[in-house]
Order: sequence, then C-alpha cells, then structure tokens
Amino acid sequence: MASVILGILLILVPLPLSAKAQTHGNLTLGSSLTANDQNSSWLSPSGEFSFGFRRMGTGAHFLAIWFEKIEDKTIVWSGNGDNLAPEGSKIQLTTDGRLVLADPNGGELWSPSPTVAGIAYAAMLDMGNFVLVGQNNVNLWETFSQPTDTILPTQRLVHGTKVNARYSKMNYSAGRFNFKIGDNGNLAFYATPDPLNDGSDIYWRSNTTSSGFQLIFNQSGQVYLAAKNGTLLKLITSDTVPTSEFYQRAILEYDGVFRQYIHPKMANSSSGRLIGWSNISDPVPQNLCTSVVQNIGSGACGLNSYCTLGNNLRPRCQCPLGYTLLDSTNEMNGCIQEFAPHNCNGSRRETDQFDFYKMPNTDWRQSDYEHSAAPTEDSCREACLADCFCAVAIFNGGTCWKKKLPLSNGRMDPSEPGTALIKFRINNSTSKFTGNGNKNSTLIIIGSVLLSSSVFVNLLLLLITYLIYRSFRSRDSKLSRPIQINQATGMETFTYQELQEATDEFKEELGRGAFGKVYKGVLRSEDTNFVAVKVLATRTGESEKEFEREVSAIGRTDHKNLVQLLGYCNEGQHRLLVYEFMSNGTLADFLFGASRPNWYRRIEIACNVARGLSYLHDDCTRHIIHCDIKPQNILLDGSLTAKISDFGLAKLLMVNQTRTITGVRGTRGYLAPEWFKNMPISSKVDVYSFGILLVELICCRKNYKPKVEIEAQIVLVDWAYDCYHDGSVLKLVESDEEASSDIKRVRRFVMTTLWCIQEDSVMRPTMKKITQMLERAVEVPVPPVSSSFISSI
Repeated sequence: MASVILGILLILVPLPLSAKAQTHGNLTLGSSLTANDQNSSWLSPSGEFSFGFRRMGTGAHFLAIWFEKIEDKTIVWSGNGDNLAPEGSKIQLTTDGRLVLADPNGGELWSPSPTVAGIAYAAMLDMGNFVLVGQNNVNLWETFSQPTDTILPTQRLVHGTKVNARYSKMNYSAGRFNFKIGDNGNLAFYATPDPLNDGSDIYWRSNTTSSGFQLIFNQSGQVYLAAKNGTLLKLITSDTVPTSEFYQRAILEYDGVFRQYIHPKMANSSSGRLIGWSNISDPVPQNLCTSVVQNIGSGACGLNSYCTLGNNLRPRCQCPLGYTLLDSTNEMNGCIQEFAPHNCNGSRRETDQFDFYKMPNTDWRQSDYEHSAAPTEDSCREACLADCFCAVAIFNGGTCWKKKLPLSNGRMDPSEPGTALIKFRINNSTSKFTGNGNKNSTLIIIGSVLLSSSVFVNLLLLLITYLIYRSFRSRDSKLSRPIQINQATGMETFTYQELQEATDEFKEELGRGAFGKVYKGVLRSEDTNFVAVKVLATRTGESEKEFEREVSAIGRTDHKNLVQLLGYCNEGQHRLLVYEFMSNGTLADFLFGASRPNWYRRIEIACNVARGLSYLHDDCTRHIIHCDIKPQNILLDGSLTAKISDFGLAKLLMVNQTRTITGVRGTRGYLAPEWFKNMPISSKVDVYSFGILLVELICCRKNYKPKVEIEAQIVLVDWAYDCYHDGSVLKLVESDEEASSDIKRVRRFVMTTLWCIQEDSVMRPTMKKITQMLERAVEVPVPPVSSSFISSI
C-alpha cells in the first residue's frame, strides 16, 4: 500500500528529470529559485536531499524537501501547501538577510515562522534539515524545528512542537490529525486541529504524564519519547535499522496513523532498480476506527460515514447506502444524503416511501437521540420507519437505538455488537415495466376487461392479448440469448456469479443512470483491485443497445483520459460492464461541491478531457462521437486525472464518415443546436458540449443557476459572452484568487469556450485544435461577434 501511495504522489507532483541544481556549499545572500517547468533546487552536500519547488498540477508549486536519490522523490517537508505559488514565483535569500517566497508580482506567499532576520547564509544539510544561519554560526531557524507530517533520523521534537498530517493523499495543506507533547508531558494524537479541553479529541497517548519532554528519532531507527536528561521513557517504534544502509522516515499520514518506513540505499541486484518504501513498524494506533471517539466531532471519518479497517491496518472511510462523499478528493471528509429526507409534515407520512439496508457490526456512537425496547429487528425497523427524524436505527440485544443526522463516530468493526438499519428512500420506479410480475399483472387486467366487455371488444382485446403475449415471448427469447460481441477486443468475460461475489451481492452502490446502476467491487478478493460494475437494466431494448454501444465504442480504445473497460458479462438476460474504479468520483461532485477546487487542477482537468475527446474524434480506428459530455460523465482517478466515461449514447462512424443522422441524444443544457434542427450531427456536437463544460470549469459553477441576484448571470455562457465583449473577464473569477492572478489564461479559456459554442457547427474548431488552444500550442483567434449568439444558447 505504501508503494501505491508513493506512486500516486509521484504522478501528482513529478519532478522534471531536467531539473537544475546548485549542488554544494552554503547558500549566500541573493541566492534564489524560480518556480517553473525546469525547476531548480538546492542539494545537500551528498546529493541525498533537495530543497526547492515541486509542481502540484499545472502552474502551481509548493516549497518542499525530498529524497533526491530515490526515484519517487519522496517529500519529507512542505512549506506553502495551504497557499500554492503560481508559475514564476521565487524563493529568495534576500540581501537584507530574510528568506521569502514571493509571487511574480512581488506579493509575499510564505516566510519562516516565527519571523527570522539577520540571516548570514542558508544550507541544505545531509540529514534532510534546511537551516538558516546567523552571523555567529547559530541556527536561527530550521525545518527540523518546524516539521509538517514527517520526521527523519537525528530529528528531535521538543515540548510543544506539533506534527500535522496533510489533508489528503494528494493535498499537502494541513489536515485535521496532529500530535504534540503537551504541557502535561504526554505525547498525544488529536483528531482535530483545535482539541477540546476535556481530552475527548485524543485518540492515542503515551501515558508519560509530567515526564515527557522530547520525541527523538535516533540513527538506529527508533522513535521514542525521552525525558529532559535523555532517558528513554517510551518506545513509539522499536525496530532498529542502520541508517548507513537504509533511508528512513516516520510520518503521520493523512488517515491519522503514524507509521515508519525504510528504503534501501543500494539498488536491487536482480532488477537493477531501487526497491520501494517498506513499512517496518506497527501503526500507532493499531485501530484508528475504534480509537477515535469524540464527544463533539465526526470521529475517525467524516460525518455520515463509517470507518473500516482494511489491509495493513489502514483505515478506510465509506458512505452508507443513499449517501455520497462530500469532497470527492478526500474520503475522510464525510458524506451527504443523496435522497430527500423523511417528510415530518404530518404524522407517519411517507412510511411507504422508505426501506432499510442492513449493516452488521456497525454503529454511529454519538448520534443517539432516543432508545426503546425492541424484541425483534423488525420491530426496531418499524419504530424508525414511523419516526421522520430517524435516519438510522441500531438493533442490539433487545434495544433499538434511534440516530438522527448528522451521524458521527461511525465504525464497522467485529467488536461492534449491534446491527445498523440504514433508512433510504425507495426509488420511484414502480410504474416501469420490470419483469414477469408486471407482465402477469398486465395480462390479468386485460382478462378482467374481457369479461366485462361486448363480444366484439372481447375478440379485439383477445387479439391484442395474444399479440402482447407473442411480443413478450419474442423479447424473452432474444434477451435469453447472449449478444454477439467481437472477441477481438481482448477484454475479459465474467460470469454473473463472479460479479455477484465481486460486489458482495451488489452491496455498495456508486451511482445510477437511465439504464442501470453502478456498484463497487473487488476482483479476486484483492483489497486494492477495485472495479466499478455497471449493471444494465434488463428487458429493455435501449439497455441492450447501450450494452452493445459501450462494448463496441470503448472496447478498442486505449487512452489515459478514457475510463478503461476491463470486461463484461453477457450471460442470459444479464448485461454487466466492468470498468476500472475511479476513486475520486465524478467531476460534478468535485466541481460543484462545498469547496472550490484548485484553479490549476481545473486547468489540468480541462486539458485531460480535451485530449480524450481529440483521441475519440481523430485517433480511433472507428471515429467516436460521445454525444453526452457533461461533468457527471467525467470521472477522476486517485491522482485526479480526468477520464471520459459512459459511452451508452455514443455514435460510431464508419471509416471516412464525418456526419450521421440520429435521434436526439445527450443531456439538455449541453446539447448543440443542430440536435434540435433535424440536421446531421458530427463530432462538433461534442465540441459544443465541451465548451459548456469548459466555462463551468473556469467559473466553478453550473451553466444554469436560476437563484442568483443578478439576472444576467443566470446562464453562465451568456454572462461569459458579455464579460468577454465588455472587457471584464475578471468578473467571472473575482472571488477566486488563483484564477484572478492567472487572468491571461482565464481570458484565453473564455475565448476558447466562445469558439466551442458557435451556433454554426462549421465555425467550431476540432477538438485537436481546442486542445492546442488550451495548451498554448497555438494562439486563440478572436471569436466572431454573432448577433444570434445569445438566442442560440
């Protein structure tokens, strides 16, 4: 698991191989580094550590220290994770003796805290410590005294020094977990940045009251708590590993667990490559899920989620059925309810609109508001169903505990004796034709009408009944035969039973659409081999067509910005598609959530989608028109790389074919005008949809937003058009500091959007040209001024 996380970090913040470096000696006043694509860095004398800039996506950088000789370039300290630096920013040891990180306009972004002045020189030391030294050769400031989430051999943390976990795997801003030696001498781990005085936020303590003074990571690889005189009080990690043979680090990870890792300094003799990091210590604490119990707060995971212990004792946070992640970039930040809550207007209303999902060994410890005797699980379920405030009921030993939102301190653990009954709103689908039961009901109704009608009408209805029966039989026959799939795609075929087991009987729903539902699964019982299994609704002609379209459209594609189709099930009436699992959900969740995503990350996502569409339109053997580009159909993987998904409406073109006639497909609001004019459609319909998506990425809001104070801002593309022609593009991003400081790129992106959404499809550029515009490979010409622009949107 450690190597997987490090691989993700490598993808996220790659260090260019062409990086320049000042390698030896002290850094004199006036020395500087500039944040750009050819980042320079300051090396330690042995070349084992570097201090400099690391990229966070496109055009955003942060100060860091990392292991230079390890191919993963593992980061051990970061300076401005909460305030990323735009391209062109500079870290400088000024001539007046200060270390300052400034943006391209000279605005200060970061400097050491507390403030340091009178610096004579700086140095990156071989132990991984960056120091600022005064005239008398005394260290005025050092990174060892201001750690972020990692400590290194020879590092000592004195009383009051805090170590903060980062926000998530890929976000180096401060998270909520931290530890420090308190005034009482205890080394304590806290589940919140601002702990309460009652100690309920502490989830692990050293129990060294009044004697603990410093935390030491010695050169033998031990991390321990010591008294003022250096006496060992308590071992935190006990393994001894020679620093001469191994690089070492100990880290409070984003999940709140403290772990120690080693990495061999020598190459593996058989592979000739460096071996990755290995975890050598027991995690502290060993079970975070049961260790964090807060009187006020969310617990180990966020509100409305629950904690389970995965492989390597690593906690995992998940949402119960009917809930989805609040922040798709951080699974530990809680979940929100997806369905309308139980209506409390009136007694016992809507009881027929809800059902329960059963979760054994699960509880939310601090969310009770009422309990009562319940002889059976069914009686507990009925009590919760009759109570509009009840979101979850816990049945345990003849007692029913009612929980209301928000749910806190959720955990699924064998030590939990109760069974959680999760209340969810039933999907209103009873009117749809779903199977033999409805078919029999239909025939019974027709038969009843026959008995009460005239002879002529009876004969007529008898004929209709026969034809309906023949239709059902014909459809049953067709659906029971597997669809012919081209086996040359090289995809794996699965049995229905295999996918049932992989999804634990289709237990964890990830989402749903017009033609089916998507569930999370694990192939071959490997905890990290997650997949998304799309179960198409059976017995409908459209779902059959979607199955054929998705397999045909994506089966032969191979591009990093397209979701990979791993295989399918084509057995009897069962049509299932197995995709790679995208851990960060949809772009819609990411873009329109509670917090605004990073501007530079949005830039990268726009380029990802453009590259994927360019590949579909121009580089496939069979050119593909997606027909339904929207944020809900863009998924994000673990490193927030955007990938196009959901090819159920896609249209495949023959070789040398550029246009086709088809019925309206897609989602209103993203549809090109030609869909409504009975005109042949081409790949330019995807260009139009991408234009709407692009302006949503720029402004971080939906294209249509009826509840705004200014009427001109209701339709985003209208507003963007007005702002561009008024010369006031800054208004679109005025509340976004990162985007505002990158206004030239914002203007270029807005101009690109206006080209994409031209009413005349001939005027729209190709996706290949759009990609070049976004990446600054070509200039963006001034978009045409069209009098019909507003009315055409």
